[in-house]
Amino acid sequence: MSHFNPGDRVRVDLPDQTDPDHQEHHGKHGTIVEVLDDDGGKVTGDERDSHLYRVELDTGTTIDFRWRDLRLSIDEQASKEF
Repeated sequence: MSHFNPGDRVRVDLPDQTDPDHQEHHGKHGTIVEVLDDDGGKVTGDERDSHLYRVELDTGTTIDFRWRDLRLSIDEQASKEF
């Protein structure tokens, strides 16, 4: 089961300032456009790592993230609570 679904609004959360993507992507918002399956879960032992989430950022850039790098946007959280 994937953590996010296509259409979900998300915020990129890369708190580690030494992460090479932190400066460019941390705090940006976008939309999940595709959920890709891969074998990451076999490598890490965590089934959640078996998915990559393709995100189209509001800037127009499309990039893939793991579940741990994403949070639902505040607007998306509010709509799912009701």
